[in-house]
Formats: sequence, structure tokens, C-alpha cells
Amino acid sequence: MATVSTDPAAFPPAYRAVLAIGTPIMERWSRLQVRGLEHLPPTGPVLLAADHDSYWDPIAVAVAARRVRPVRALSKSTLWKTRGVALLMDGMGHIPVERGASNDAAMDAAEHELRAGACIGIFPEGTRSLGGVLRARAGLGRLAAAVPEATVVGCRINGTVDVVRLPRRPRVTVEFLRPAGGGLQPGESPVDFSVRVLAELRAGAAPEVPGRRRTAAAFRSRL
Repeated sequence: MATVSTDPAAFPPAYRAVLAIGTPIMERWSRLQVRGLEHLPPTGPVLLAADHDSYWDPIAVAVAARRVRPVRALSKSTLWKTRGVALLMDGMGHIPVERGASNDAAMDAAEHELRAGACIGIFPEGTRSLGGVLRARAGLGRLAAAVPEATVVGCRINGTVDVVRLPRRPRVTVEFLRPAGGGLQPGESPVDFSVRVLAELRAGAAPEVPGRRRTAAAFRSRL
């Protein structure tokens, strides 16, 4: 059984505020089920790689992991455009990433925090799938190569696209797992590593269409 982080500074005020709002939404409304929490180390550097279909994914992961530790995520830089949201993102320790850029500064910041023992969350796809198949980006592999002592943990997320589909209640699951092939292997490129981990995640979490209404085709695929 994973242990609760005892560091009073582990969950800063902004993080606790988001959890206070997100936890009832996930646990009461979304019927969140968490599996494999024992695979998430309570201390030390962790690279947490998750599939991404919904804006609710980061909240689901934060709530699922809260009994063990906080997750500092690499997040799209546009979230920092709104002052209130920017204050929350900074307060939670998240790191802005700009799409279409090299993001060397973001990678350097993530590497620094990993070496300091943080849990860094990353979406290998770089953005929401929108129900389609996306290629994995090299960021996960780059960080795994830069900080080989970091434990790589996969995170499968299912059902978050249904959170806003009122009046139907969603059923969200978050599963933590260790990659079957282990961490970055000798001779394995950062891109190949990202591709391998993402393929394993998607084997149990097919891309889902977000939004208030599910397309007929997407609905039939879930029957």
C-alpha cells in the first residue's frame, strides 16, 4: 500500500485548493476508481506519463495520486494567459510548455525538479487526442535519458471525456503501472522510448472524443 506524503510543504495552498474542488467532482460525481497506486513511489524522482483525451485528465491524476504525492505537470503555456489560472498553475508548481517550440527551458526546469526529487507529469502525445491517434513526442524520453535515476510510471486514464456529459454520470478510472519493458533501455532513442510507453498506455485506454456530446460512431464503439 502506498503511503501518504508526510511533508507539509508537499501540497502547497494552490494545490490543496484545486484538490478541494476536484476531489468531490472526481470521487462523488465521476465515481473515480484508482488502481495500481502501489506503483507510484512516495518519494524520489518520478516521471509520470499519461494518455490525454480530456481537459479533466490532470485533475483526475492529481486526485488519484493525492494519497501518495503531488504531481508537477508539464502543461500548455496558454493556460498562463489568464491571471487567475496562471497564479494557480505557478502555485501548484506546473511548468509551461509552448507547442511547436523546442521548449529547452521547460525541459531544463523539469530536469532540475526531477533531480530534486519531484514527480513530473507529462503527456507523451503533447495534447489531447480528440479521439484520434497521435504520435508520441520525444519529451518523455529526453527526460528519462537526462535523469536515469527517475522511476518511470505509466498512467492510464479512462472516462474523463464523460465528466461534462450531463445528466449521464461518468465512470472514471486511473491506473498506475510500470512499463512492461522497463525504463529507457541501452540503445533506445528518446522517441522510441516515448512511442513504447504511449503504446502500452493506449493498449488499455483507447482515444476518446471529448465534449458535451459524443458522436454516434464513438458512442457505438463503447456499447
